[in-house]
Amino acid sequence: MQTAPLLGMTTPDLTGADRRALRGEGQTLEATVTVGREGVTATNTRELCAQLGRRGLIKVRANMTDRKAREALFAELAEASDSTLVSTVGRTALYYRPLPETAQA
Repeated sequence: MQTAPLLGMTTPDLTGADRRALRGEGQTLEATVTVGREGVTATNTRELCAQLGRRGLIKVRANMTDRKAREALFAELAEASDSTLVSTVGRTALYYRPLPETAQA
C-alpha cells in the first residue's frame, strides 16, 4: 500500500487486491458506528476517528433511505476522518485507516 498526503495526515492509496482483502476482513465486522437522519455530526466523526485509531477497519451504518444522500454522507465521513472508504453495500460502509506505528507494536 502506498500513502498519499491529505490534510496533514496520510491516507492509504489502496490497490484492488488491498480493497478485496479489506472487504473480506470486513465481512465479519459488526457496524459499530451509526449515523442517524441528522447526518454527519461531530460526535459521529469523533467516534469513527477513535475507533479507526484502535482497530483500523470500521463498519458504519447509515439510517438514511435516499441513496444519493447516503453516498454523499459516506464520502463526507471519509474526508472528515482522514480515512479511505473501502466499499459500500446498501446502508453500510467500510472505512480503513492504517494504525499508528505505536499501536501496531
